[in-house]
Parts: sequence; structure tokens; C-alpha cells
Amino acid sequence: MSLLKIDNIHVFYGAIHAIKGVSFEVHEDEIVTLIGANGAGKSTTLNTIAGLLRPRSGSVTFDGKNLASVPTNKIVSHGMALCPEGRRIFQQMTVRENLEMGGFTRPDKEIPGSMDEMFQRFPRLKEREKQIAGTLSGGEQQMLAMARALMSKPKLLMLDEPSMGLAPILVEQIFEIIKELHGSGTTILLVEQNAQMALSIADRAYVLETGKITMEGKASDLLHNDAVRKAYLGS
Repeated sequence: MSLLKIDNIHVFYGAIHAIKGVSFEVHEDEIVTLIGANGAGKSTTLNTIAGLLRPRSGSVTFDGKNLASVPTNKIVSHGMALCPEGRRIFQQMTVRENLEMGGFTRPDKEIPGSMDEMFQRFPRLKEREKQIAGTLSGGEQQMLAMARALMSKPKLLMLDEPSMGLAPILVEQIFEIIKELHGSGTTILLVEQNAQMALSIADRAYVLETGKITMEGKASDLLHNDAVRKAYLGS
């Protein structure tokens, strides 16, 4: 069953036609990845799904509801959360305060239980609970951004470049967390420049080039596709 369905969306920045008729689906319990070069339109696609941008035409349907008429600030309460590129944590707030902000759509009585769940999943954040978020390491900030998004109990978690700027050992750690989240029932839409890592954990994948989807299929098939390997895997 399709949890998310993108149908022929066209997105513009002024006169620039950034997304040109993109269509794809994410089914429940999948990891789906969008791969492509810088400037291909990956982040623009996620931001459009999240309501931060509006398509000029086409539709975004989530959990059976067309999101065209849903205000951006209400989309999270429908069960979708975006962990944005560059993490975008609240730098001057503590780790705990960031997590509390992530749960703003939830009833107050549910927040402590979700907070405990995040601290169990990310023990490093428990150790840093009272620390100002802007003083965390890059890997810790990425964990915080993911945990903050998970505080809303999303049906769909969208991750935009979670490995950006991280050391290789931390990249592996973040991808292990993504696999664990998927294993516990979270549906994930992943945008990632590290195509090798993304394709190794995803169920299905779409290749985005200059605002258009040029290839799609099982992630394992694309991982061994000669054109994909030459363009994105350095082999």
C-alpha cells in the first residue's frame, strides 16, 4: 500500500524549473532512497513533500490525503517528519528542549515516554541531555535532529543528507541507526549523496537528474547497474 504518492509535480524557484514532472511512491515499511548529484533536485523534492515549497502542478498524497490544502505547520500532525539537510537543530537550546520541540504536536502526557524512548535509542543524547545543542559534535547533532523528528511519532520519516559532513565511522553509525528505525517499523524516505550506503540499505531507489527521475528499481539492482556505478559509485 502506498503511504506516500507523488504524482507529476512541477516546482519552480521564480523562473527556474527545478522539478520537472517527478512521480514516485513510498510504500509502508519501506526504505526508499532518492540519489543524484548536487543540484539534481533531491532536497527540493523533500521540501515540497513537507510543504515548505508548493508545486505549481501535480499532487502530493500522504496516507490517502491530498496535502495541497494542508497548511505547512499542520503536515507534521498528519504523520510526516522531515530531518532537514544541515540538521537545523535549535543551537541555543539544550538537547532536552530540542526534543520537546519535536513533540509539539503530541499530547503533553505522552512526551516523557517518547523522551525516554529517544534516550534509549540514542544513549549519547541522554549523556548530553542538559548540554546546549550547538556545542555537540556533528554526529551528535545529527542524532539529535533525527531524534527530534521521531518525537512526533511519524508514519514517514524523511531524512535529507544525514551523512553530510560526518567522518566515515560516524556515517556507518548513522546508517546503522536508520536500519534499526526501519526494523522497528518506521517507513523512511532517504535523500543521500552517499549512493553506495543509501542503496545498500534501501528497498527501492530513484535516480534524480536535473529535476527528472531517470531511473528507478530495486535498490540492490541499481547498486549493480553499470550506469549508476559509473555516475554515482565511482566505479
